[in-house]
Amino acid sequence: MSAEFADTNVVLYLLDDGPKADRAEEILGQGPRISVQVLNEAMVNCRRKAGLSWEDTGAFLEGIQSLCPVEDLTFQTHQVGRALAETYQLSVYDAMIVSAALLAGCTTLWTEDMHDGLLVEDRLRVVNPFA
Repeated sequence: MSAEFADTNVVLYLLDDGPKADRAEEILGQGPRISVQVLNEAMVNCRRKAGLSWEDTGAFLEGIQSLCPVEDLTFQTHQVGRALAETYQLSVYDAMIVSAALLAGCTTLWTEDMHDGLLVEDRLRVVNPFA
């Protein structure tokens, strides 16, 4: 089991060019865990922002799923995420990502959207891979 978890922004940089895309490819090549929420957020961005067709969006997501084990969203994910949002002043969506990472037993969360260096529950370190 990977001790790393990737947030949506890391996945989406694969659609970009430049050093962030290279770093995202490096991280995702190591097989970090992701959640269904990451797939959902990536799908929305592929369609709305990147303008990909449904077919291209599906192919992109299938590629991500072939690299990364996917954590389900459960009622427990919701409950833990709600508590984390309150405790750490996270957005609801960020808290659900953190919750999925914690429940999967991860120790590193790759994201540029949260507080770089934050240690959650003395177990999960938030790390900006592009800093």
